[in-house]
Amino acid sequence: MIQGNSSTVTEFILLGFTIRQDLQYVLFLVFLFVYVISVVGNVGMILIIKTDSHLHTPMYFFLQHLAFVDLCYTSAITPKMLQNFLVSHKSISFSGCLIQLLVYATFATADSYLLAAMAIDRYVAICSPLHYPVVMSQKVCIQLVAGSYFIGSLNASVHTGFTFSLFFCNSNIINHFFCDVPPILALSCSSIDTNIMLLLVCVGFNLISTVMVVFFSYVYILAAILRMSSASGRHKAFSTCASHLTAVTIFYATLIYIYLQPSSSEYQENGKIVSVFYGIIIPMLNPLIYSLRNKEVKEALKSMSKTCLTCKP
Repeated sequence: MIQGNSSTVTEFILLGFTIRQDLQYVLFLVFLFVYVISVVGNVGMILIIKTDSHLHTPMYFFLQHLAFVDLCYTSAITPKMLQNFLVSHKSISFSGCLIQLLVYATFATADSYLLAAMAIDRYVAICSPLHYPVVMSQKVCIQLVAGSYFIGSLNASVHTGFTFSLFFCNSNIINHFFCDVPPILALSCSSIDTNIMLLLVCVGFNLISTVMVVFFSYVYILAAILRMSSASGRHKAFSTCASHLTAVTIFYATLIYIYLQPSSSEYQENGKIVSVFYGIIIPMLNPLIYSLRNKEVKEALKSMSKTCLTCKP
């Protein structure tokens, strides 16, 4: 079915942000810097957690996979965007667009479920500390991570399959800087009612289910913190959640704006700006949020730095 439709449209044109050539080079340098920081930060976070035995706990197990997921989904869209800043023909092949959407949607969806799993981890750690080693066992952590990847793959496969089974005959110009479902649906000359319903149901389910897990986890966490008699205990409990809560707030606020907004041209333009924040800026911010606000990560980073300096000839 997909191959049959590709005979009508063999490539797409990514409209991007602006047609002014002078701004293209400026944006290229800005986003190249952001992407390099994102790659270095997330790879660094993975290596720090992997090499430091003090960080081999469920919380950092999830954080390691969050860094991996952030790295994957920003890498699915940023390199192509950077390339298009430097070329006049800003095209992407039909199959390339399909693969980009599949990879991006897989890891972006997995990201939301990993954040929910991290909320459960914090809930158990603060509300049931004596049962924490049993409840958050290695087996449970692996199942939660594997489930996040599975749901991400399933969600992405459904959306990609239904999106690229449409006929594209009116235009091949995507009003976006990467292949995402809403701007691709706008190009179709087929009926997209099923696709829109599927988008609302799947995105709605993923958002509502993960947001509810995070919300109720933090309701119980806040109640447990307020019951603590020690001020230092309350501060310590809150500090372990501050980084995750910051990342969750930024992530879900942008995601809700992108996918649950009206489909007008004005909102499409605003959506592109928000997509930059969601797909490119957030993967850069997460390692900074977790490293700057996390004492254990900072200590591990210092220890790794000392080890590297000692190993120098």
